[in-house]
Amino acid sequence: MNIQTIMVIGAGQMGSGIAQVAAASGFHVLLHDTTPEFLNRGMQAINKQLSRNVEKGKLTPESMAEIVSRIRPTEFVEHAEQADFVIEAISENMALKALLFHRLDSLCPPRTILATNTSSLPISEIAAVTGRPEKIIGMHFMNPVPVMPLVEVIRGLETSQEVFEVVYGLSQRMGKTPVEVNDFPGFVSNRILMPMINEAIFTVYEGVASIESVDKVMKFGMNHPMGPLELADFIGLDTCLSIMEILYDGFKDSKYRPCPLLRKYVKAGRLGRKSGQGFYTYQE
Repeated sequence: MNIQTIMVIGAGQMGSGIAQVAAASGFHVLLHDTTPEFLNRGMQAINKQLSRNVEKGKLTPESMAEIVSRIRPTEFVEHAEQADFVIEAISENMALKALLFHRLDSLCPPRTILATNTSSLPISEIAAVTGRPEKIIGMHFMNPVPVMPLVEVIRGLETSQEVFEVVYGLSQRMGKTPVEVNDFPGFVSNRILMPMINEAIFTVYEGVASIESVDKVMKFGMNHPMGPLELADFIGLDTCLSIMEILYDGFKDSKYRPCPLLRKYVKAGRLGRKSGQGFYTYQE
């Protein structure tokens, strides 16, 4: 299949990053969000990231202008009918994703592959609301997308081999390192990462060590570039809680029980960097 036009749905941090990487790889990109404000923020984030690369000498101003020219912001999801490939990066909410995929199924030509950037929700359940389950697949990028090389390529129950191969190759064309994963709660990345973060939170909750001490142990003892609590703040504590709940619900195993302290912070609005406070306090 010859993919030339990619639609990215959701102009937040993940969606704008995916759009940037796709445009830098030579694809024409439709970046969709529901309001001009969100689209403007997304385009500003792309320009900011590319400008940094120009300042560092990694990119010429001409190349930057060419990349940006390949991205067309749009408020109209109906433009999905022009896309060969659609990837959504909206909120991690099954009901919202199901509504979106049902709509995309009616808008897009039969050839179009529909992908989700979900970090933990079941691909097969999303596929079930469409009439093309063989063309539904997971394409889970890591944050920040322009920097992190990994993409989990996740097969749903009915994802065809042809579609898997197309998306695996598409990931490589974007300069990423794809890894084949089957459809289980949390896939590989979050099934391993989130319990580690959750256990770090339990360690603080039970008074074993301070927040700073837990992070220092993992950074200087295990050579992690970022401590698990600092990483939780970066990801968003609400996102961490959501994924832990998906793991707990999917496996019914107590080892995935979210720490009460994590729930407490989320209920208090301490979501990490995006709210200005999580395990650490952040200032602009």
